[in-house]
Amino acid sequence: MKTKAVRIYGKNDLRLEEFELPPRQDDEILAHVISDSLCLSSYKAAIQGPEHKRVPDNVHENPTIIGHEFCGEIVEVGKKWQHKFHCGEKFAIQPALNYQGSLDAPGYSFPFIGGDATYIIIPNQVMEMNCLLHYEGEAFYGGSLAEPMSCIIGAFHTSFHTSPGEYVHHMGIKEKGNMLILGGAGPMGLGMIDYTLHRKERPLLLVITDVDDERLTRAGKIFSISEAALLGVQLIYLNPREEKNIRTLLLSLSGGKGYDDIFVMAPIREVVELADSLLARDGCLNFFAGPTYNNFTAMVNFYNIHYLSTHLVGSSGGNTEDMIEALEMMGKNLINPAAMITHIGGLNCVVDTTLNLPQIPGGKKLIYTNIEMELTALSDIPKKVKNNPLMKGLADLLSESNGLWSPRAEKYLLTHAQPI
Repeated sequence: MKTKAVRIYGKNDLRLEEFELPPRQDDEILAHVISDSLCLSSYKAAIQGPEHKRVPDNVHENPTIIGHEFCGEIVEVGKKWQHKFHCGEKFAIQPALNYQGSLDAPGYSFPFIGGDATYIIIPNQVMEMNCLLHYEGEAFYGGSLAEPMSCIIGAFHTSFHTSPGEYVHHMGIKEKGNMLILGGAGPMGLGMIDYTLHRKERPLLLVITDVDDERLTRAGKIFSISEAALLGVQLIYLNPREEKNIRTLLLSLSGGKGYDDIFVMAPIREVVELADSLLARDGCLNFFAGPTYNNFTAMVNFYNIHYLSTHLVGSSGGNTEDMIEALEMMGKNLINPAAMITHIGGLNCVVDTTLNLPQIPGGKKLIYTNIEMELTALSDIPKKVKNNPLMKGLADLLSESNGLWSPRAEKYLLTHAQPI
């Protein structure tokens, strides 16, 4: 069977190609990818090429398929896995396999599996590590966004607090504490706000900062202050650039105590150092942002580490349990990852979009891999309705969902868009 896919050959070398998939083996699964959400991690892999920890050294000779936030349908199941998976069912992928200690992952390391493709072969190790997950959601984009949501959930599970005089770590954020998300109105920040508000253990104070007023405004429309109040959370949005002394303001908002949990969403030295200075006693700084380069450093107050028991943690991705939690919360309509999506496009736009991802404003760029469509901001769709029935239909559906992407919009797009 032939597939169309975007493959990496080296630094800044991505190519959309059509090629033949090898015959499926008895321990493999043939699948049809429907959606893939582009991730900044793919951009980092693209610009680093074989220097990236997950990209093979010989990628110039044996290219791999990029994209690791994908969802689709199972087409054929090898004999080994027929007791667990069936043709026609939806699936999501946990790319962090950790197979025999290897960093190899779908979307980085394999020649025949990745999200930016029409058809793929899922290798045995994915199923062996329980990383091929059943997905029963209505929309494919939910399965794609379960992976970034699992990264958020994993970060929460990585954070911890201690009890005075006891050598016990209490995992997770501090319930009814003060929480701060620095740079929190981007796509992952929106997912973090959603998860914070709709999980069982919530803070009493949640402060979100971002230097982009447009992103802050959008975040406030999706997650309103009044809705948060009904859930027992005081939610505050603010732009540091509009404040003379942001540290003084943030400290006063916390009642002068500082913050029990701070998530840093941008790899900026000044932001990390601001977070460190705002930690309460036993406060946890969670460095969520992934730096592009390995020489990123910042100053840390070791006096506070020693006397106030402040601590720093970080995580890179979630595990399978985190992803299952994301899928279950979606199934119960507790979280809506559509808030993260600001653009849609087809497989034809993946190369340019991935290589320029940091320069493209907005949140998640959602790719439907079986259609041809230029990357399009959801906010621009109403402007494109003239003489364009596809855009007219999408604009009508977006108006019904407060401008958010929806299962109905996805179904309409997949039915009416031009196949690739």
